[in-house]
Amino acid sequence: MTTFSSGKYALAVSDRSGQVFPYTEMVREWNGSWVHFSEYEPKQPQLQPKPTSADPQALQRARPARTALPTPAVLNDNPFLTEIGTTLIVTQTNHKRSTNDAVRFYQVKKPVGGVAVSTFELNTTLNGDITAAATTITLTDASEFPTSGYISINSINATTGAINNETVQYTGKSSNDLTGCTRGTAAPSYGDTPVSTTANAHSSGAKVYGSYIITKIDETRVDDAGTTVTFSNKFSFTLANAATSIATGGGFFVFGGPVNDRS
Repeated sequence: MTTFSSGKYALAVSDRSGQVFPYTEMVREWNGSWVHFSEYEPKQPQLQPKPTSADPQALQRARPARTALPTPAVLNDNPFLTEIGTTLIVTQTNHKRSTNDAVRFYQVKKPVGGVAVSTFELNTTLNGDITAAATTITLTDASEFPTSGYISINSINATTGAINNETVQYTGKSSNDLTGCTRGTAAPSYGDTPVSTTANAHSSGAKVYGSYIITKIDETRVDDAGTTVTFSNKFSFTLANAATSIATGGGFFVFGGPVNDRS
């Protein structure tokens, strides 16, 4: 096997400067040049950049964007406060609702201050068939319904089995007739208006649910920094018939939700 001298007394000529340096102080550069260590230059990183690829764009299990429909929210325990009059106050901590929202109440457990459960839930039926263009809707009993607002007509198409829930706005009430109806609309909820429903023909006996137009009750407090903060844990609405006493109640797990539950 061939062997080489250590070169401890030898000299070498630098390929970069042409100067003579001790052989043992010479090094090999990345490009093959034989240079003194004081002249050594590392390879410029830009001469060999790291490979790159396009940023990922797709997501696993991606779903198309959609407009989420409002859903019922749980109110505070015993949420209703009646006064001797037609104004009723509802407690829902940090509710985020807006004045003129329409709220339908679900699963009220007990009457409050002479106000029956049926007055809160506003549940009745159609009294007669209606077409998709009808602007007057006759209910079996409209006595507890507000003089204007929104209703939901719930029915199932007898031919196709499709659920034909429709939200209707009305501007007047005469006996059991709701007048000035706008068909196939949507009731405002949390300050927004959901996707409109479709006007349909409905048969006599179809279920009808009413709602109340609310007024937000704002309150203020001064926080630790001395700033006045506005918040709202209550809202009110007007009854068709006055309560008979001042009381708090309604039960537990009472819900306040959109007019149309889209079920």
